Amino acid sequence: MMKTLLAIALFACATVGTAVAQMPPLIDREALFGNPEYAGAQISPDGKYISFIKPLTGTLNVWVKGVDEPFAAARPMTNDQKRPVRQYFWSRDSKYILFVQDNGGDENFNVYAVSPVDKAAAGSPVPTARNITAGQKVRAFIQSVPRSEPDYLYVGLNDRDPAWHDLYKINIATGEKKLIMQNKDRLTSYIFDNSDKLRMAVRNPDNGNTEILKINADGTTTQVYSCDVFESCGIDGFTKDNKKAYLETNKGDVDLTELDTMDVDTGKTEKFESDPLKKVDFGGLQTSDLTHDIIATTYEDDRVRIVWHDKNYQKDYEYIKSKVGDREISFGSSNNDETKFIVSTNSDVDPGTVWVFDRKTRSLTKLYQVRENLDRSALSPITAIHYPSSDGLEIPAYLTIPKGTSGKNLPLVVFPHGGPWGRDSWGYNSFAQFFANRGYAVLEPNFRASTGFGKKFLNAGNNEWGQKMQDDLTWGVKYLISKGIVDAKRVGIMGGSYGGYATLAGVTFTPDVYAAAVAYVAPSNLETLLQSIPAYWESFRVVFYKRMGNPNTPEGLAQMKRQSPIYYADKIKTPLMIVQGANDPRVNKREAEQMVVALRDRNYPVEYILAPDEGHGFARPVNNMAMLAASEKFFAKYLGGRYQESMTPEVMKRLGEITIDPKTVVITKPADMSAAPGADITGRWAWTVDAGGQQIPLDVDLKQTSGAFSGSSNSPLGPSTIVDGKVAGTNFTATMKAELQGQAVDIKIVGKVDGNKISGTMDVPGFGLLPFSGSKQ
Repeated sequence: MMKTLLAIALFACATVGTAVAQMPPLIDREALFGNPEYAGAQISPDGKYISFIKPLTGTLNVWVKGVDEPFAAARPMTNDQKRPVRQYFWSRDSKYILFVQDNGGDENFNVYAVSPVDKAAAGSPVPTARNITAGQKVRAFIQSVPRSEPDYLYVGLNDRDPAWHDLYKINIATGEKKLIMQNKDRLTSYIFDNSDKLRMAVRNPDNGNTEILKINADGTTTQVYSCDVFESCGIDGFTKDNKKAYLETNKGDVDLTELDTMDVDTGKTEKFESDPLKKVDFGGLQTSDLTHDIIATTYEDDRVRIVWHDKNYQKDYEYIKSKVGDREISFGSSNNDETKFIVSTNSDVDPGTVWVFDRKTRSLTKLYQVRENLDRSALSPITAIHYPSSDGLEIPAYLTIPKGTSGKNLPLVVFPHGGPWGRDSWGYNSFAQFFANRGYAVLEPNFRASTGFGKKFLNAGNNEWGQKMQDDLTWGVKYLISKGIVDAKRVGIMGGSYGGYATLAGVTFTPDVYAAAVAYVAPSNLETLLQSIPAYWESFRVVFYKRMGNPNTPEGLAQMKRQSPIYYADKIKTPLMIVQGANDPRVNKREAEQMVVALRDRNYPVEYILAPDEGHGFARPVNNMAMLAASEKFFAKYLGGRYQESMTPEVMKRLGEITIDPKTVVITKPADMSAAPGADITGRWAWTVDAGGQQIPLDVDLKQTSGAFSGSSNSPLGPSTIVDGKVAGTNFTATMKAELQGQAVDIKIVGKVDGNKISGTMDVPGFGLLPFSGSKQ
């Protein structure tokens, strides 16, 4: 989640509870988090090129070389000096390298194309790259890179409606777009079969369920499978003959997600495979892009387990294993005939080595070692542990004990992952190694709501933010204290996104547990968090309401306030640092500002870092290194670990620039919807509300002034007024003041306008979310 970069090192000071002389020397921040010399290697489909990511004048960019050329002969293909280029891929015919990039961390990604054979443009070190999805405030999703039509991409674009992505076919050479499917039905993804034919789509209706649809010959859709909001289901590809799809599902009485086959036309399913050890969810399906046969399936327990379906690939794997030892092995990109693969190997104490594996000759040729200057001998092993939480639920976690210590009476950093619907895994972790090298034990808990451990474990986190989910962290600390591993007086916590929320929850709900805390892109108020989610997350809004609480209901709002750290800022007695990106589209900077102001107003000291050119996590090297330097010094001050005192002049200057005096902080006002150009909602409308199968007609009169509107409605249940209406683009919100069963109620309305058509949901107290649709009269 947090990637980092840049600085110089000397020695540092401060003690840990063990003799410092036994510990390895301090590892320079640059070695752990700085720009890698090489990363992200891929082989072109025609097998002629090796591409990779490498710094160009200090910022990561894409480079390319001939497959047999030395790295010294490589040429840069991109030259973005504002943000690193981290995501790229090849067109199927190897004519283009395609990469995605946003602006300042706003996550509105566009797709760019550059030719590996073009010469550098005049006055530039790189060829000219073209934006083939050109659009401001538009987020592109790659849907398919077709093998049968290598000159094209299928891309989802939300240029018509910010909340929903229409499907386009884009000519890579010209950028010409052809609309394939307009998304007026809450579709969230489009699924192509092995022959590059559009076969299916996924829909998230207003109730938060997942519906899998087949696409008929006339372009209409038919639902063939569904699962409810507390279940999961999704397509993982197609069988070799394209007649059936591979379906991951835990629908019904199934706890651990399994892999089924599903008839595309009928939706009939048949179980294919689940975890042989009956411990974890189905993890992944590996198939040949050439033959479409299954190669292997995977399951992630404490470590990844592989079930082989192709004996030849299994022999390849075992050969590589014999050469590299106890390391995780990953097969990456390949040439078209799948005779050569990029293979990555890594472990908990090795960030990895990248190889070219020739299947014909069974030869393994080293390309590069990841972070070659990092001293592997100074790294600390990571161990899987399990412990009981407050209600007895077993929590899987990873523990790192600093190398060169006795493993007793140590300071601790709890490092909860983001999501929260994700998980930590065994393997190399820069942050775990960073803190361990400074003398801290590191706990990475897979608290309830983490994915991969079954439906019951996932759903045990529903509506438990700051409650049992937080207990899972607290009881982990207690467990380590009871084992004598951790000093109870020197426990810190640091996390980002949900992990940042857990950090704030830790210092507000359990203030006696933590002696220092760093909250990174951290939600402080669950109500305002959900008010500011990106438009393209609209399909997941109901999922958030079901799993986190619905702020539009009295009980849901009360729950959210009970679980929001901002309302308990007066309980904080732990030294706190807050780190935020100004352009974060997921966790608005108001979340940080609210907490900083609350602490400032009670005269409680708080350190605040705000990067004006970052989003949900820091990407620019200088910002990352400044944040890391500040964080390790902060923890050393309050927990007694070691820290690297030195930093480059550039980093020192940047740290001064992004360190904000809390006295100057003003809470940013929420975005004014009326300021954005919107559809004209004025007029008389006929709406129909679906109340559990009963269709209730409404006659609605609306009057709009700029982006605001109000009005009235009449239905068989009586009259009502509509107030506080706001329009932004095609989206709108409003409140309907009505009377139900003799009581005055406020009904929250969220919807969209498409010409003379209208649709949305009404959040009716006592009835929940009811969909409506209609047209202008």
